[in-house]
Amino acid sequence: MEEKTTYPCENCKFRASYDKDPKSLLGRFWRWHINFCPGWKNYFTHQDEETKAALREKYNFQKYR
Repeated sequence: MEEKTTYPCENCKFRASYDKDPKSLLGRFWRWHINFCPGWKNYFTHQDEETKAALREKYNFQKYR
């Protein structure tokens, strides 16, 4: 049986801040931060293709194609 890995990114307070108000200081910091965050890279690259597409669109994220 395969165990589902949980990632801190799923419950990140900075990410929630971006989701609530993308123009907030914390929201903008989080969006900038995901461009080089190793945790986000690990989280993002372990998602299925449909989830990756949704994340790319929602966060205008173009890395790790």
